[in-house]
Amino acid sequence: MGTFSVEIQIGNQETREFLQLECLVDTGATYTLLPSDMLNSLGIKSVDQREFELADQRSVRHDVGEARLRVSESELTVSVVFAPEGAPPLIGATALEIFSMVADPVNQRLIPVSALLKSQLLLCAKHDR
Repeated sequence: MGTFSVEIQIGNQETREFLQLECLVDTGATYTLLPSDMLNSLGIKSVDQREFELADQRSVRHDVGEARLRVSESELTVSVVFAPEGAPPLIGATALEIFSMVADPVNQRLIPVSALLKSQLLLCAKHDR
């Protein structure tokens, strides 16, 4: 699958300060990954640590925080990984799901899609009325 970049804005939920940047779209990554110095400069704090498996099967541990992400016309909160300084910024699969978007590598763009609510629990609740 080909890779491509998209323009996004990343910001602090509290201060509303945002940075614009080019992010590699990586559907093989769970979370959005940004250099720790960029996140620290925005005042984004670590709220947890997680273990991640790399493509070469090694495991690494990184801090995780929450940031506001602007993609196209939408602004939502996503989990972000504090990557080593100099790491390329990338937008991962969970952010794409949160924004209800899929990657179109042929045309190198993100496409909006309908989100799913196909839960059996919702079906049961509807029939109980």
